[in-house]
Amino acid sequence: MEAKLNAFLDEVFKPYGNFPARRDVQQELLANLLEKYKDLKDGGKSEDDAYVATIESFGDVAEIMEQVQYSTKKEFEAEPSVRKYLKEAFAHAKHSRSKFSSSELKQSDLSGTDLTEADFSYSSLAETNFDKSEMSRTTFSGSALRKSSFKGANLTNAIFAGSDLQEVCFDTADLTDAKFKASGLREASFKKAVLNNTNFSHSDLRDVSFEDQTLINTKFDSTSLKNTSFKNATLHDVSFHHSDVKETVFDGTRMDKVTYALLRGARAKLDKVVVQ
Repeated sequence: MEAKLNAFLDEVFKPYGNFPARRDVQQELLANLLEKYKDLKDGGKSEDDAYVATIESFGDVAEIMEQVQYSTKKEFEAEPSVRKYLKEAFAHAKHSRSKFSSSELKQSDLSGTDLTEADFSYSSLAETNFDKSEMSRTTFSGSALRKSSFKGANLTNAIFAGSDLQEVCFDTADLTDAKFKASGLREASFKKAVLNNTNFSHSDLRDVSFEDQTLINTKFDSTSLKNTSFKNATLHDVSFHHSDVKETVFDGTRMDKVTYALLRGARAKLDKVVVQ
């Protein structure tokens, strides 16, 4: 694993060339990553999951480099502790991205919090409240979020890959460009949510209601849609490639000709739809 993590560091620092003290910086970073990896393994994660969580906890390399370059110019002539200034660099980079990787946040209340570019990878946030929070470009990969509330939250560009989102409330949330790839969303609520360019590919959307919603360029490719309802919804350029829609409800749904043709080819029940 040490060689694999070192290769990761080689790749992320490749654009910066052989900057001053790169060897010391990379060695210190490697020690931090190995410690993180060991903690995750000791916590019961598999090697693959621990590795992914470790590299995702790394932070923003550009901001780390800003701190490293500043420290190099201002402090290296005085030979300060590499560990000390790197620790400050990590803290700055991770704070700016609101990192909560592998955190336990059950029943937390983060209402009204600005969590721009926050990262909750592999966290447990079941029954957490995020009402009206700002969470643009947020990552919730592999998170346990069952019964959490994102009511009224700004989740533009948020990523929920591989997350447990059963019975989660997304009512009135802005999910523009959000990605729910391979997530469990059974019985989640999306009342009056903004779902433009939202990607639900490979997710479980059984028993979910999109009734009366307007969906533009939304992707439901390879999703489970049994008993999912689009009753009286409006669909524009919505994709259902490789999804089983035979038991999906489209009564009163308004859709464009391309979406209609795709659903007809998948043998959806379309006798009560309106083609626009």
